[in-house]
Amino acid sequence: MPRIVLLHATPVAMQPIQSAFAERWPEAEIVNLLDDGLSIDRARETDLSEAMIERFVAFGTYGYRMGADGILVTCSAFGPAIDRLIDALPIPVLKPNEAMFQAAIARGGRVGMLATFGPSVGTMTDEFEEFVARSGRPASLNTVLVADAIALLKGGDVESHNRLVAARAPELGEHDAIMLAHFSTSRAAEAVRAVVTVPVLTAPHAAVDRMREMIEG
Repeated sequence: MPRIVLLHATPVAMQPIQSAFAERWPEAEIVNLLDDGLSIDRARETDLSEAMIERFVAFGTYGYRMGADGILVTCSAFGPAIDRLIDALPIPVLKPNEAMFQAAIARGGRVGMLATFGPSVGTMTDEFEEFVARSGRPASLNTVLVADAIALLKGGDVESHNRLVAARAPELGEHDAIMLAHFSTSRAAEAVRAVVTVPVLTAPHAAVDRMREMIEG
């Protein structure tokens, strides 16, 4: 039974990935580590500071020392810190959106993204462009930020969060695929699919599938 440690920087990311594991890889032993101070402090930084990177790596290293066979990060605002963690640990460490990026560009070169946490947009855009460069397939990313939605979700109003996200989705309706940027945003998938005809991709299920491939070979 492989032990997969999930690194969370906000509690709203926890339920979607837990559900995805239950559906796609129930045999895995899941351990949840939460430091919601990471997302609070990240929101105060324009760029990811060295101090924040070191703090994140220490967080991930603690997870590794718990006997993790793999680590899955569920917050998309820490790209450079995850890169540092990947280099530091001898086990698979997966970024939250890598598998979703792969699925998106497989559907075409015009990719849209609905995001709710502003500080993540820059790091996710950089990661997307790096992934596209490695893949050798041309693709562009157009992001719409639904700025008020995450506060509603954190306050427990899932329905209003989903409604706000879905209301902006038609702006990306001419793209080849729409990605829901964060694990927390995946709750809005059904509402978004109801208002657009293009594929709508979420990160949790794709990440679980990729994590399983990395562990089982």
